[in-house]
Amino acid sequence: MNYVPGDLRDQLAHVGYDVVQAGLVCGSGGNLSARIPDEEAIWVTASGAWLDRLSRASFAPVRITDGEPATVGSLPPPRIEPTSELALHLALYRARPDVNAVVHLHPQTALLLDALGEHIRIVTTDHAFYLRRVSTVPFRLPGTTELAALTAAMASDGTDCLVLSQHGCVVMGDSVELAHKRARNLEEAAALTYKALAAGRLENLRDCPEAFLDRLSGSAVVTV
Repeated sequence: MNYVPGDLRDQLAHVGYDVVQAGLVCGSGGNLSARIPDEEAIWVTASGAWLDRLSRASFAPVRITDGEPATVGSLPPPRIEPTSELALHLALYRARPDVNAVVHLHPQTALLLDALGEHIRIVTTDHAFYLRRVSTVPFRLPGTTELAALTAAMASDGTDCLVLSQHGCVVMGDSVELAHKRARNLEEAAALTYKALAAGRLENLRDCPEAFLDRLSGSAVVTV
């Protein structure tokens, strides 16, 4: 294993540190969660948590069914206020039983493109493999059940990468590592799209070849 082993909170803390160091976000620009194995509950970042300073104490256990504090093992739930985007995380886990990790970030380039009215292009085979497709969720007020419900509805068809207009992005995966890779690839795809736009060559930017996309949608095994 070449990813962070063990506790899901340590894996999520690694994601938070990495995305800040990589310049995707700053400060508390997002929130993270993971489904706790054998529990109908998630670990989710605390309200206002700095993403590059997370520890195990930065995560609240929350029941997926009703959003109430969860008891994990024999320990009572810690007194931590979960992120204001808790409804978004819970709605995604309810809509997607295959999802075990949700990464919600406010990535700079992806949001700049959204503000400019441009969609993110799927340029490389990595982008195609990890992202497949990117959908945009129309603006809804952050932290609301309306945003949570709309995002979950748009993710219910299997879409794993969504831009929340004027707000951020949500990426999902069956592991923390996969969600992390998708977050990184989404911002890279956005950066390449923006560079082409800034160079005045966006209309010449080629999408990933159809032959590769066909292999992804078929039964062939593709290694990236």
